Amino acid sequence: MKIASWNVNSLNVRLPHLQQWLDQAAPDVVGLQETKLEDARFPDDALAAAGWRSVFSGQKTYNGVAILAREAPRDVQMGIPGFEDDQKRVIAATVGAPGSSDPERAIRIVNLYVVNGQDVGTDKYAYKLRWLEAVHDWLAEEIRAHPRLVVMGDFNIAPDARDVHDPELWNEDHILTSTAERDALRRLCALGLHDAFRLHSDEAGTFSWWDYRQAGFRRDRGLRIDLTLVSDALRPHCAAAGIDREPRTWERPSDHAPAWVTLDA
Repeated sequence: MKIASWNVNSLNVRLPHLQQWLDQAAPDVVGLQETKLEDARFPDDALAAAGWRSVFSGQKTYNGVAILAREAPRDVQMGIPGFEDDQKRVIAATVGAPGSSDPERAIRIVNLYVVNGQDVGTDKYAYKLRWLEAVHDWLAEEIRAHPRLVVMGDFNIAPDARDVHDPELWNEDHILTSTAERDALRRLCALGLHDAFRLHSDEAGTFSWWDYRQAGFRRDRGLRIDLTLVSDALRPHCAAAGIDREPRTWERPSDHAPAWVTLDA
């Protein structure tokens, strides 16, 4: 099963890119972030015509998340239980293995669009840390209820120095790489989650996001902030993981590239 995460940065603009990439990459499950569409405008019919079933939680202009699968996702959760938040940043659902009716092969998908945080020390930064704490407490329950768990999304945190183009710039005092943000990500992983990319590569310099400004992509001045995390139960089945840079080369691209993981069971 191939599972992918992609911040499309406006599904209204990037729908042709999504459709092209779905055909080329042939994933089984995709989590989208920053759809920036109210639910009434989500292109459910167009995706269904191509064989995709969708669940989504969106809002106008900002945020918005969705899960696409070949089989209808079930047991859908929108938002963080018990955490009051008007921003549409979280959606979870259970998906079955393609072609299998065995419920023990089902996988719980949690799709997150983590708060950016603006700058260290701001109100938005404090909100990000509160939000991550709420996610931690919820995921502790999710992983007990669903041992076969994949947590994906735009985390807006680069895990360590290997994941930034300039570690001196992106240091412990900088947004997306600050000590508190990285500690929050480590706490999530300590629940029994593993960065799928790092299970297969220790190399530095593989990125998933490049700023539109200052020729960020051409100069490869990027960050790896789009992650796929697999649970202890799925770690032995993590056959491959990576970042697909190609969509970032297309005309009017998202500033993010898809991150993906392949599971063999």
